[in-house]
Amino acid sequence: MESPNLNRRDFFRLASAAGAGIALSAVNKAAMAALPEIVSSEKADTHAPLHPDTGRPYNPVVTLNGWSLPWRMNNGVKEFHLVAEPVIREIAPGMKAHLWGYNGQSPGPTIEVVEGDRVRMFVTNRLPEKTSIHWHGQRLPNGMDGVSGLTQPAIMPGKTFVYEFVAKRPGTFMYHPHADEMTQMAMGLMGSWVTHFKNTRLMPVDRDFVFLLNAYDIEPGSYKPKTNTMLNFNLWTWNSRAFPGIDPLVVRKDDRVRIRVGNLTMTNHPIHLHGHEFQVTGTDGGWVPPGARWPEVTTDIAVGQMRAIEFVADEPGDWALHCHKSHHTMNAMGHEVPTLLDVKQDDLVKKISNLVPDYMAMGETGMSEMSEMAAMMDMPLPENTLPMMTGTGQYGAIEMGGMFSTLKVREGLARNDYKDPGPYRHPKGTVASEYSGTDQAPEVKRPPLQHEPSAVELQVRKPQGHGEHSGH
Repeated sequence: MESPNLNRRDFFRLASAAGAGIALSAVNKAAMAALPEIVSSEKADTHAPLHPDTGRPYNPVVTLNGWSLPWRMNNGVKEFHLVAEPVIREIAPGMKAHLWGYNGQSPGPTIEVVEGDRVRMFVTNRLPEKTSIHWHGQRLPNGMDGVSGLTQPAIMPGKTFVYEFVAKRPGTFMYHPHADEMTQMAMGLMGSWVTHFKNTRLMPVDRDFVFLLNAYDIEPGSYKPKTNTMLNFNLWTWNSRAFPGIDPLVVRKDDRVRIRVGNLTMTNHPIHLHGHEFQVTGTDGGWVPPGARWPEVTTDIAVGQMRAIEFVADEPGDWALHCHKSHHTMNAMGHEVPTLLDVKQDDLVKKISNLVPDYMAMGETGMSEMSEMAAMMDMPLPENTLPMMTGTGQYGAIEMGGMFSTLKVREGLARNDYKDPGPYRHPKGTVASEYSGTDQAPEVKRPPLQHEPSAVELQVRKPQGHGEHSGH
């Protein structure tokens, strides 16, 4: 884990280099001098938790592949400064995306406050269009809710607005624009907000993680998302990172662990944890009373929702944590590619190889052959594109992408040690292996069929895309 590597940048650094094209003359230098300094991070690593040195005490969260924004105290008010701006985000090693974010990254930094804090949020717009910020799930005055046109004028390029309210309710929330949402959220403008209990003894945990679910439609070889996509996203990410670029969640054996997950994609995500049972202890509506909780290993998080899950990490190992929609654990793919399982391609390969010498048949036995070939040779990919299935472990290809990571449970870690401990060393005799006995597998016995099957096998290929569906 990276320790916080936060660069303090002058607001008047030309944003046009990043494509914003903002007129700097619109900003008053004297007014900016009175604002909290702009703190930014350009790293996509998981930063160490930000322990408070002013204000009320709290146990900080760890933002997966992200960081928490520092503040200043001003006459008892906690002041933050967010800057909406074009950013470059590494989705995983080998791929970067040109997104919009806050303070150098997408998603923006996590905001951490304490129940009862008076909070003053300065928001500066370095985007090429107007924006606003909605504080998703917060109880606050209507005029601070951040819906441009309805509760406030929009923040024009080069302008700074201030929001001020009391963080009344402890819990996990999000922030995102309520101006040209389709474009701005598709470009990555979003972030997490955590309001801690005033009483630090309430619902204590040893390790507390937070991240957002988001998705992009970036054509192979491209850098910028398509903002008009409604359904066919091809990069499913946690905090704008895809496996193997998502860091592991590292915990000590017997730690009580909380994982807070917010969903700002356009579909639901059943988040599944291996090796442990958990309880859903919180939503963006508040904390769930103990008597209303039940054990789960998968919880479905709908669009615009947040879930906090808790469990005791009492089983050592490298446990998978992922979305259970299988196409959400893959990287960029073609939605129009037909299924070629069991389709013999030998003759076709010979014919095509005469024209394309390096042609390789794909998909006849499944998609695993892609990861096998990638391990043996450098398979050509378009520029700035990730393999569809990727990542390796101590036993070979993991064959995952997208919304996948690991919960790494280890004994003997220091309290604040979040560094990746490497692969789990399994005790002798606890790894599944090939059967080497002499006994043969028993014969398969099937009950007799009541009716003889038809001699004709009908094969149907479904129409591809939405354009072939008829309304009749």
